[in-house]
Amino acid sequence: MSEISTKPYLLRAIYEWCTDSGYTPYLAVKVDAATTVPMEYVKKGEIVLNISFGATSGLKMDNDSIRFHARFGGVSREIFIPVNNVMAIYANENGQGMAFEPQLGQSPAPAEPEPEEAPAAPVLSAVPPAASEAKTDAPGDDTDPPKKGGRPTLTRIK
Repeated sequence: MSEISTKPYLLRAIYEWCTDSGYTPYLAVKVDAATTVPMEYVKKGEIVLNISFGATSGLKMDNDSIRFHARFGGVSREIFIPVNNVMAIYANENGQGMAFEPQLGQSPAPAEPEPEEAPAAPVLSAVPPAASEAKTDAPGDDTDPPKKGGRPTLTRIK
């Protein structure tokens, strides 16, 4: 029996934590041919999506994909994201959440896994800041409020 990935369970758990805490859950997704998202909003092969109850319709988070409808520019669009393409899920208000290494090109549930190769488990990593946001001076302490605008970042909790 092949090992079941923990990634979809962690995504659902962080989503539930965000909604229970009154935060807005966001997904950072690596876009490839397997994703169905509005391409006009994709930047550098990535898209960030608000997946809160108010921003989505019919949200379904399965073990292999995330599906929902959302409005972009007033037009309802169907969204399909393979779980392997999710790079992060986090609360927009404070950046807390979890990052993953996207595993592009891997089918969610292989029919026959290779006997000599075990399926790769999701790897947690921090989302590095964009080059335009890199600071040259000493970093501030963790009491600074989150900054609005720009690329979202995750906060590591130790």
